[in-house]
Amino acid sequence: MSGLDKAADLAGDKAGYSFSTCWNIKRHTRGSEMIEEIRSLGFRQVELNYNVTEELLATIEPMIERGEIGVSSVHNTFPHVADPDYGTDSVLLGFEDAERRGRAIELLVRSAEYAHRYGAKAVVVHPGEVPFPYDISRSLQEIYREQGPDAEAYRILWEEMLERRQALAGGYLARIRDSLEQASETLAARGYDLILGIETRSRCNQIPTLAEARWIIDQLKGSPVKLWFDIGHGMMMERMGLYDNAAELPGLIDDIGGLHIHETIGLSDHWCPYVHSGDDETFDLYLEAIDRVPLKVYELKAACEPEAIHRSHAILQQKLSARKKAFDSEPAANGGIRA
Repeated sequence: MSGLDKAADLAGDKAGYSFSTCWNIKRHTRGSEMIEEIRSLGFRQVELNYNVTEELLATIEPMIERGEIGVSSVHNTFPHVADPDYGTDSVLLGFEDAERRGRAIELLVRSAEYAHRYGAKAVVVHPGEVPFPYDISRSLQEIYREQGPDAEAYRILWEEMLERRQALAGGYLARIRDSLEQASETLAARGYDLILGIETRSRCNQIPTLAEARWIIDQLKGSPVKLWFDIGHGMMMERMGLYDNAAELPGLIDDIGGLHIHETIGLSDHWCPYVHSGDDETFDLYLEAIDRVPLKVYELKAACEPEAIHRSHAILQQKLSARKKAFDSEPAANGGIRA
């Protein structure tokens, strides 16, 4: 057993969970070393995020071929595309310009090609946004942190954001739907069995909200398009006032293709659940989704140390186990079937 395998054994095998390369990609110039560090945490699957370059893949692909690491998902656009028009915070699949939107669809299909090649089950997609002349979400977050969400300045700017978002979202949503439909048809023609997971986002002008995700999925019934629920982003958007997870998430639970697992402290995201917040209850809202959704990916920031990652995972497993025991012990009148 190699030193890395021994370390992974000590860390505990985190079977059933994947881990995003966003955690350590900035620490490595060699892809295999990046993956080996993740393996040492006890993970046997990774999500290859959108900053993974072709140079990094040169040493990752042999590991995939040898079965040393599995790939649960890749994150569009993949491999890394330097053009900000096709980055993570752009209009992307909702471009009005046909040529630019066509290029965005091509890049999504290219991401799917890599996912298929690696035996992954999903492509995580940032569908697009309602563009603003400046980063209004950042301005709102600054007011939130300095004055709180009840401040008049926050309320005024929030209403300004919401008015423009609601006025323009319909056109962007329609184009995003059409783009996803076109990509889905291409994947079907190629025989790719992949989920296209539209991710809940971290800026209030970005698409989709939970209601928008419901609309897109309903529009594309029979397609591989599902919701990719980013828990930390969902927590952040609820705090800012965009949607209500407790009220809206149950109606989407059967259409969630995958999860990004992390916790938001205030409006700071990608922290280890339960550990960094010190909050033993708030994150419990998402246990149902974590229990039921098969694709579970930790998406943590570099500041999360291995000890915190292990402790967070242990707490999560304890809570899931306790939840299962409580459910299994429910009276037989319920038939043992979850409502």
